[in-house]
Amino acid sequence: MWQSWNRALRHLASTGWLARRRFPASELARLQQGIAASEREHAGQLRFVVESALDWRDAWRGMSARERALEWFGLLRVWDTEENTGVLVYVLLAERRIEIIADRGIDRRVPPQAWEEICAEVGRAMAERKRVAGLEAGLWRIHALLIEHAPLRGGPSVNELPDEVIVR
Repeated sequence: MWQSWNRALRHLASTGWLARRRFPASELARLQQGIAASEREHAGQLRFVVESALDWRDAWRGMSARERALEWFGLLRVWDTEENTGVLVYVLLAERRIEIIADRGIDRRVPPQAWEEICAEVGRAMAERKRVAGLEAGLWRIHALLIEHAPLRGGPSVNELPDEVIVR
C-alpha cells in the first residue's frame, strides 16, 4: 500500500501537478506580463522555471537544485542573448529552493549577495504561501538590477527569449 502511494506521489510530482496547482495560469499570466514589461526597459532577458520535483533519476544521482537550474539555463538558451544578459529564476518546490543563474554579461556586474537576497526574499514569500507575489517581487528586484547594470543602449529593446513561465 505504502509503495503504491509513494509511486503515485512521485508520478504527480514528475508530471508537474503540484506546480500547476500552486501556480494558477491566471496568476502566471500576470507574471508573464510583468516579464514583458520589464524587458522593454533594459537590455536583459528573463526566464522563469517552476518545477515540482527533480526527476527520480536526477535525484538518485544527487543532482542539486543549482545543477538543475544550470541545465535549464542551457536548455532554454538563456546564455544566447546579444549582450549576454540573460537571467534565469528557477524554483524547485520539493526542496524549497530558489536559484538565480545570470549570464556572464550581467553576472560580473552584479554582486553575488544581490542574487542571494532576491532568492531569500522569494523564499520567504513562498513560505507564506504568496508564491506568485514572491516571484513578482523577485522580478522587480531583478528589474532594478538590470536597469542599473544592463541599460538600453540607443534603440528599443529586442525580446530575444520567450516570456512564458515554464511550470512542470
